[in-house]
Amino acid sequence: MKYHQINSALFVKNRKKFMAEMKPNSVAVFNSNDIYPVSADSTLPFAQHRDIFYLSGVDQEESVLLLFPDAPYEHQREMLFLKETNDHIAVWEGEKLTKERAFQVSGIRTVYWLQDFHKVLNEMMTYADTMYINTNEHYRATVETETREARFVKWWKERYPAHNVAKSNPILQRLRSVKESEEIDLIQHACDITEKGFRRLLGFVKPNVTEYEIEAELAHEFIRNRSKGFAYTPIIASGNNANVLHYIENNQQCKEGDLILLDVAAEYANYSSDMSRTIPVSGRFSDRQKAVYNAVLKVKNEATKMLTPGTLWKQYHVEVGKIMTSELLGLGLLDKADVQNENPEWPAYKKYFMHGTSHHMGLDTHDYGLLHEPMKANMVFTVEPGIYIPNEKFGIRLEDNVVVQEKGEPFNLMRNIPVEAEEIETLMNE
Repeated sequence: MKYHQINSALFVKNRKKFMAEMKPNSVAVFNSNDIYPVSADSTLPFAQHRDIFYLSGVDQEESVLLLFPDAPYEHQREMLFLKETNDHIAVWEGEKLTKERAFQVSGIRTVYWLQDFHKVLNEMMTYADTMYINTNEHYRATVETETREARFVKWWKERYPAHNVAKSNPILQRLRSVKESEEIDLIQHACDITEKGFRRLLGFVKPNVTEYEIEAELAHEFIRNRSKGFAYTPIIASGNNANVLHYIENNQQCKEGDLILLDVAAEYANYSSDMSRTIPVSGRFSDRQKAVYNAVLKVKNEATKMLTPGTLWKQYHVEVGKIMTSELLGLGLLDKADVQNENPEWPAYKKYFMHGTSHHMGLDTHDYGLLHEPMKANMVFTVEPGIYIPNEKFGIRLEDNVVVQEKGEPFNLMRNIPVEAEEIETLMNE
């Protein structure tokens, strides 16, 4: 991997937290992702399942983690199963994890080759009463492809029908949403790489540059700083393209006088950052553009202050909506009648700001987190209000990543990334 090795102490800690939540005499199994085919012998780049990575640090295909805290013998309580490496694989694909290297990465001493998995699992199931299966229950998830995890669950239910079944996901939703200090450092590193990419753009963007050239500049900067690249598909939306919330074509020319909405960020060690900025193609905002820009910035700053322990996600968005409504009134985009006659299920401000303000982030850009439960210290959230005005052919979104603190305002992981309109203009005109 491109990233520096993460200290295995993080993964030891994560496993301890998970196993502390397991029922007595239970086993949990976690599978790596598949390598997905494209056509012929082509495949997509491998991306590790975030749950097995969170619990082991193993970033390799065909890997399995088994946890059994009440196993009869100590060596059976944490076990890794890996694809056996050999000289042939080392020549054609590069060396895979050896058993000793797997211990260094994960802190797990019991490492088997994958061909022993079914035999060992069968022995563990004779001792255990319950199996924790790992299904994807994220509120945004739509999964149409049968994953390696899903195939295992199907096989396991047929092979061991007499055992009780429990779910790993509710435990992981809570654990992964509250970050350890090491994880916050990794997200900060991803944000720092994103900063380098953004600052590079401020000296690069000019009239007639293309959106894909901007994407290329970012990719160059991210990869040269040990990132695999973008944490998610980049949005580089000039002019009216910004009013398509998930515009990803990135194939248009950026014209003089237009704005470019950038929703782009780097990953590092599988941890995401998630940044939005909006910059003027010509290096200067018009008066109208700046007025809307500053309104979005005000909403972002005021919304950030509300991300404190005990806050409920749903109520937070109601309060952000009130702030946005006030700004839209000031910009003349809404009038009092619009607000008085609004549909409570779709308030008037939603005409110009139709998405949510914040989501959990971490190993996934839209990370685990139970939205009905109060916010806690060390949760990491985005703050990303926007105003989209198709009639005026521009849209503005600003987004930072912040860590909820025990007391006071959140800590902004993107505090060093330029966001004030005047600073952006100055840097673009140096």
